[in-house]
Amino acid sequence: MESTLKQIKGVSITPLKKVNHPKGEVFHALKCTENSFSKFGEAYFTTINHGQTKGWKKHKEMVMNLVVPVGQVGFYFFQENKSAFTSAGIGNYVRITVQPNIWMAFEGLGENLNLVLNLASLTHDPLEAINVDIKSFPLHNHEVK
Repeated sequence: MESTLKQIKGVSITPLKKVNHPKGEVFHALKCTENSFSKFGEAYFTTINHGQTKGWKKHKEMVMNLVVPVGQVGFYFFQENKSAFTSAGIGNYVRITVQPNIWMAFEGLGENLNLVLNLASLTHDPLEAINVDIKSFPLHNHEVK
C-alpha cells in the first residue's frame, strides 16, 4: 500500500540499513546522532496479530520511533481531519518517527509474527497518552477488526 504521510505534519519516515551477515542480519534502528532522536525514555516491543488493529492513541509529550523488524504492520495517523497510512516491515524496513499530539493506530498485515519496536522519548506514563475506541476515526476504507 502506498504511503499518504505527506498530509500529516509531525510524522516522518527514515529508511534503515540492514547489514547482511552469513550468520544472521543486523538491523539498524536509531542512533543518537540522527535528527529524529530527541531523547531516550524506554524501548519496548509490542506484537500485533494478523488482521487485528490497536489504537487509537495520542501521546501528549512522547516522541515515538517505531521500527518493525519482523512481519509487516500498517500504521494509520489522524490529525485535524486529515488521515494518512503507511506500512513498515521486512519489505519496507524504515523507522517511523511520530511527534506528540498525533492520533495513531496500527494493524497486523503479516500472516505470522508482527513485531513493533518503540524507541520512546519518555518512560510509560498512563496519564501521558489519550486512548479512544478504534471506530473514532476512519481507517482509509479499511475494515476495522
